[in-house]
Amino acid sequence: MRWLKLAVILLLALAFARPVVAQTVDEILTRGSINVGVLIDVPPYGTVNAQQEPDGYDADVAKLMGKYLGVKVNLIPVTGPNRIPYLVTGKVDLLVATFGITPERAKQVLFSIPYSAIENSVFAKKDSGIKSVEDLKGKRVGVPRGAVQDVLLTNALGSSAKIQRFDDDASTYQALASGQVDAIAETGFTGRELYAKSPELNLGEVFVLLRQPNGITMRKDQFNLHRWVNTFVYYTKNNGELAAIWTKWFKTDFPTLPTF
Repeated sequence: MRWLKLAVILLLALAFARPVVAQTVDEILTRGSINVGVLIDVPPYGTVNAQQEPDGYDADVAKLMGKYLGVKVNLIPVTGPNRIPYLVTGKVDLLVATFGITPERAKQVLFSIPYSAIENSVFAKKDSGIKSVEDLKGKRVGVPRGAVQDVLLTNALGSSAKIQRFDDDASTYQALASGQVDAIAETGFTGRELYAKSPELNLGEVFVLLRQPNGITMRKDQFNLHRWVNTFVYYTKNNGELAAIWTKWFKTDFPTLPTF
């Protein structure tokens, strides 16, 4: 009897120690809030405002989602490498984090239909002669760890280039500026803006690696929430709300996005 009591106490302790994880729309509505993982180091997709709060295109999309759900939105900063761990361990309910849709990642998570797109570009010295992936052979190439750029160049180059992985985008951009690497693969929009501020470095976009659609990301078993998110993306794409947020941050027209 004593062992049975101990077992019950242990099970209760484990239950209360677990994070409050929402799997369905009804659970989110009952809780009255949704925890959304967002990047803060890939402006204008993800950044911080003057109050050091998450901001940017993704944060605004998350807030719009909260408006349609009628719940409070808790924005949780994540990084490229810890996005999936935060999601699968229940630290966030879902991700609105500039997450590129790939078959490999779809083994671990559920992606919504695309809600944004991003250009992944290679940056180097403008006079480096680098114009294609082939030209990166024998070079030191920086990538954000675990990102689409990492996967693409690792598969394409193998051991023919020295691929150096950094824990965030800021470190990747700085590695090129400091001469630590010969080239980097990164976000086109952000890199163009960043290196234009320092023309003396003679750095710029030398070619586009991939134009990548991004999906709102959920755990593999969140089928109910997944259906609602797809409806949300479809609806706000068609009524112009996503386009308005995009124009606010990028000052360009909303991109044509694929569907699946």
